[in-house]
Order: sequence, then structure tokens, then C-alpha cells
Amino acid sequence: MTVMAEHTSQMSVEEFESIAATAPETVTLEFINGRIEVKRVTDGDHNTIVAWLARRCMQTRPDLDLYSGQGLRVDAYREGRAKPDAVVAPEAHFAGHGEWADPEGALMVVEVTSYDSDTDRRDRHEKPAAYGRCGIPLYLLIDRDSCTVTVHSGPDRTVGGYRDRHTTKFGETVRLPDPIGIELDTEVLENYVR
Repeated sequence: MTVMAEHTSQMSVEEFESIAATAPETVTLEFINGRIEVKRVTDGDHNTIVAWLARRCMQTRPDLDLYSGQGLRVDAYREGRAKPDAVVAPEAHFAGHGEWADPEGALMVVEVTSYDSDTDRRDRHEKPAAYGRCGIPLYLLIDRDSCTVTVHSGPDRTVGGYRDRHTTKFGETVRLPDPIGIELDTEVLENYVR
């Protein structure tokens, strides 16, 4: 993997997609800022958090779907590829889309931090910049390292990222603004950290 990382600045999106298509199921690859990123295999607590969020969305907004594993074309001029932990969109929005869908119509992307050395750069800096540049209205970061939930809103398509960030500790209620418009009681998240 180190050899690939050294040559990613010259890699095309097509070359990346070819590599990603042949990767074993135990490996998730992303292409952000011209670099191949290896996304760590999720653990049971990580998956439980995504399932918890899916239930909350289904209970309060049955008109929305929560997609796990849906790839998005992100980054400048859609030359990046990201696989958020979850994407919330209108019901059946991604039907008929391939592995790497246009982010138009996605209402919120969700990342749950993993316990690896790339989490800070990837989930706290690169991904919010890419998601904001695409105009995705909300980015929800469930951060198991700091036991916080951060809601990013007000995407900035020009420079990337989000104009507004609101961070709360696990155990507090988080409001997801429109277009999601629901509240989450995050107390249960305290059970899913190391």
C-alpha cells in the first residue's frame, strides 16, 4: 500500500476505481485529495452506532433512507471518491446509481471515527472539506475519541467545509437542522466507546 500512496498524485479516478473494484471485501478504499485512503474495517460498536442512527431516522423521518456503504463522487470537480459510514437521502434516491453516485440530493453524510492514526486527517479535516464543497447540507461526525457529536451545516462550495459547527458531548441531545430536522438523544453512544 505504501508504493501506491507514493504514486497517487499521478493516478486518475478511473485507475482508482479499477483498483477499488478489485479490492477484497475486507478493505474499503477511498480517493481523497489525490490519495488512496484505506478505511479501517469497522468494529461492532461502530456498526451499532450506524444502526442506532438508522433506527432514529426511520422512527422520525420514514420518508428518508439511510444508506450504508454508498460511494459518493466528492472533492474538486468530482475527482474524489468517498464511502461515508452513512448517507441520508430521500427514499429510494440512490436506486439505479452505481457504486460511486453523484452527491446531489444527499441530505446528510455521517462518519463514525475509527481507532486509527488517519482519523484526525480524514474524518475531521479532509472529508468535511470535500462534503461541504459538494454542497451536502449536513455532515454528522460521531467522534468516539472525544465522545462528542459534531453537526456541520452551511456548506461552503467555494472553499469547502462548513460555515457552522455545533459540538455536544455524548449524553446530550443533538438537533439535526433542516433538511433532516430531528433530535437525537446521544446518551446510548457512551456504551460504544473504548
